[in-house]
This record gives sequence, structure tokens and C-alpha cells, in this order.
Amino acid sequence: MRNLLTFALKAAISCILLYFAFAHVNFDLVGQQLNHLRFIWLAAAILILIAQISLGALRWQKIVRHCNTPDEPPFTIANAFRYLFIAAFFNQTLPSTVGGDAVRIWLLGRDNGGWKSATYSVLIDRMVGVLVLAILVIFCLPWSFTLISDIAGRVALLIVGFGSVGACIIFLALGFVRWRWLDRWWLTRQLVAAASNARAVFGSASSMAHILAYSLIIHLISVTAAWCLAKAVAAPLEWSQALLLVLPVLLISTVPLSIAGWGTRETAMVLAFGYAGLPESDGLIVSVLFGIAQFTAGLLGGAIWILDRGKRRLAAAERSQTKSAP
Repeated sequence: MRNLLTFALKAAISCILLYFAFAHVNFDLVGQQLNHLRFIWLAAAILILIAQISLGALRWQKIVRHCNTPDEPPFTIANAFRYLFIAAFFNQTLPSTVGGDAVRIWLLGRDNGGWKSATYSVLIDRMVGVLVLAILVIFCLPWSFTLISDIAGRVALLIVGFGSVGACIIFLALGFVRWRWLDRWWLTRQLVAAASNARAVFGSASSMAHILAYSLIIHLISVTAAWCLAKAVAAPLEWSQALLLVLPVLLISTVPLSIAGWGTRETAMVLAFGYAGLPESDGLIVSVLFGIAQFTAGLLGGAIWILDRGKRRLAAAERSQTKSAP
């Protein structure tokens, strides 16, 4: 019942935000642009997003290595690719932006047996992604303020950027404190344990360099994919403008308020384009196409999941036959 209510709430938020996003656009103009959609650019965006999932698997594999206990089996790159592609599929079909994270935890915990380390690794992976994204948003502020003159838009950038960095710093600080009162509640105990694992990840210079590099490229890939989608509908968006506008939108979309980010991303993109003096209809088209491209890239994970289930059923049947044989 609780899950149903959560889904209904997220669906309602998505619908409300999508309504506000669509209320600001010219549908005739949108229809004309979609009629001349250049599929080569759409295909390029999908391929880029598939590459992004692959880089995310490499980053997660590095993090898992520091979270695993000595008695747990090593987490191979092949499994990291398989799990993350499956998670990318479910991220578009489960009722939140963290649906794929839950699938990652379940897959890793099921096969490796370390449910706590699986949970901590996914939490740290998510935190690192948000932290690097927020730092990029803050780094780009001087150029963002040149592009966005509206005071509300500037204040929003400051709140989103510095607020996200502050939240990440508070989480990381829990790995260094030794306050006994934090052990009283289950949630705070788990956060402290996760933060301690994060300290181990950040304490390895070589691993951290790779993790930060992967994170940086992952976010630049998102910008490039959005730019490709703008080219697909002939929207007047330069790559440098996409860098300044898309990153804050993606940061806002990490908040699990709606279903797979739908509604949150569209409303933020429309507002970002409007603040920058660009057509709001272009912001809506780029955002919707971005969601479609993400879903299409995630379909590969759906195919991997189906094949994985087939192999497991076949292996189970073979074991059953072996046990029943005289």
C-alpha cells in the first residue's frame, strides 16, 4: 500500500510538472520541428548515452572494490557492465530516479552476498556523481551568469550548486566523526558506515583519480547528448550553452520527486532556456528527446536482463536434473 501511494504521488508530481512545462510552449512550432527531425543526430545521442552507461560501470566497479569485505568475491568489470545496463533499463521503468539503484543493490547483493557493501557502493557512486556535477555547476557560474541575467535564475543556480556540495560534504564528514549518539538510530548508523567506506574510496589517490575522471566525462557526455538532440531539431543551441544550461537541469533531476525524472527535467529545462533568452519550446523538445534517448539506450539493459534470466533458469533446470538423476 505504501509503495502504491508513493508511486501515485510521484506520478501526480510528474503530471503537474509536465503540465507547467507544456503550458509555456508553442505546439505548432514544436510540431514543425519534430516533422523535420534528423534521426542521425538522435541516433548519435543514443550511442553516446550507451557509452555513458559503460563509463558508469567502470566507475562503480572501482568503488565496489573499496566497499567489499575480504571474504566477498571480486567484482568483475563484466558484471559491472551487466548490472549497470540492467539498472539503466529499470531506471526508466520503476517509479523514481533511484529505481535503477535499487536494482543494482539487489543484483550485487544477490551474487556477491554482501548486501551492506552493495548498498554502500551504490550510495557512494550516486554521491560522487552528484558532487562532481555540483562542482561543475559552480565552476561554470561566471559564464552562467553572463548567459543568464535573470536574478531568479542566478539564485537558483547558487542554491542548487552550493546546496548539493554542502550536502555531500556533510555526508563525507560523517566518516570522520565519532559521535556516539549517531549509533542510536539505524539510519544514522548506516550513513556513518557508508561515509567510512567513502573515506576509504577517497583515500586511494589512484582510484579516486579514475573515479573523478569517469564522473567528469559522464557529465560532459550528457551535455553532448543534449547538444546532439538540439541539432536533431535544428534548435539554436551551442555546445557551450548546453554546458551551462543542461548541467544544472541534470542536478535538479537527481532529486527523486517524479517518475524517472519526467516532469522535473522538462520544467527545469524550459525555465533554463527561458532564463537564457532561448525558445522555451526548444528546451521542452530537447528534454523530452533526452528522456526518450535515455529510455532507448536502456532497452539494451532490458535485453541483457532477459538473457540473464534465461541463463539462470537453464542453469537451475540443469542442477535439478543432476540432483534427480540416479
